[in-house]
Amino acid sequence: MSKQENNKDFETSLKKLEKIVSDLENGDLPLEESIKTFEEGVKLTKHCQNLLSKAELKIQKLVESKDGSIDLETFDEE
Repeated sequence: MSKQENNKDFETSLKKLEKIVSDLENGDLPLEESIKTFEEGVKLTKHCQNLLSKAELKIQKLVESKDGSIDLETFDEE
């Protein structure tokens, strides 16, 4: 994936991935183009997963403790 593609925001990447899935499901692409499109979809999937992982790490709650200091608390999925 090029550096420019790697810098795409999540929403743009997801829309492109949705288009790829739609094109592949449609079944109108020649075999060689289907393979290239599928490869691009795999790369975009990994990119989106990476962005989601980074976002998950950033999701933290600021919690003020009794002594007035602020501590970072990781986001609990439950």
